[in-house]
Amino acid sequence: MHQTHFCKKGVNLCKKNNLEYIEIDVPSYPIAISCKGNYYFRSGSTSQKLAGIELESFILRKRGATWDNVPYPLVKIEDLDQNAIQKFKELAIRKKRIDDTILEEDTETLLDKLHLINNGYLTNAALLLFSKDPERYFTGAFIKVGFFETDADLIYQDEVRGSLFEQIDKVIELIFFKYMKAKISYDGLQRVEEYFVSEASMREAILNAIVHKQYESGVPIQISVYKDKLYITNVGKLPDHWTEETLYQKHGSKPYNPNIAHVFYLAGHIESWGRGIEKYLIHV
Repeated sequence: MHQTHFCKKGVNLCKKNNLEYIEIDVPSYPIAISCKGNYYFRSGSTSQKLAGIELESFILRKRGATWDNVPYPLVKIEDLDQNAIQKFKELAIRKKRIDDTILEEDTETLLDKLHLINNGYLTNAALLLFSKDPERYFTGAFIKVGFFETDADLIYQDEVRGSLFEQIDKVIELIFFKYMKAKISYDGLQRVEEYFVSEASMREAILNAIVHKQYESGVPIQISVYKDKLYITNVGKLPDHWTEETLYQKHGSKPYNPNIAHVFYLAGHIESWGRGIEKYLIHV
């Protein structure tokens, strides 16, 4: 093949079968590219136009912001569930991740220190964590649980609602008391119940789904339980430049909703070292 290079890098004049053609070599970029008012990203060998929640997420990241830190006007602190806030305080103090003096501070001061107030407004994270009914503000902010005999046969189902702080305990209790059957054995006179997934692994997996979910999608977290297995699905995405292999290597913590994750960390529900997958595999 005869090939002549123009002076401009990546543009080649090529010849094949006595026909000349221009070859333009376009390297992939790790970030989206703007063109005529639209943003595009490389997926494999094609260019995809950013739209919907992916576009919203990209614009926020470009500004150094996150979705859970976006202010939500017209909602007052009085609209939050004070019981959920009090529960958070007790858990965080018990875990020694906040000082006892937090009990003496008013709710607004606490929320501000937790970065749940932005420019005088409660944030999306504040409403999800502590509002009595997050679904008033965000469609799909609940967890759907179903028991299946086969992929096509749904036997019964439940929906777990309330603040994110309430949802985690409610769904764990629901799954272990209603959806999963334990193998019963005895160690002497001691009754032993063994489930195909440990409670520690279940809690870790569900917390992971809650913290990393794209709540702007409007789709609930779904847990499909079978006789000997279960699936947890949510709308989410890996951090930029991460692959599936990254999850199984030592890595830092990069939650999609960092403010939600921080509150769960202070309450002792999660760690901040990116060890969720590792802990899950240990407890399975």
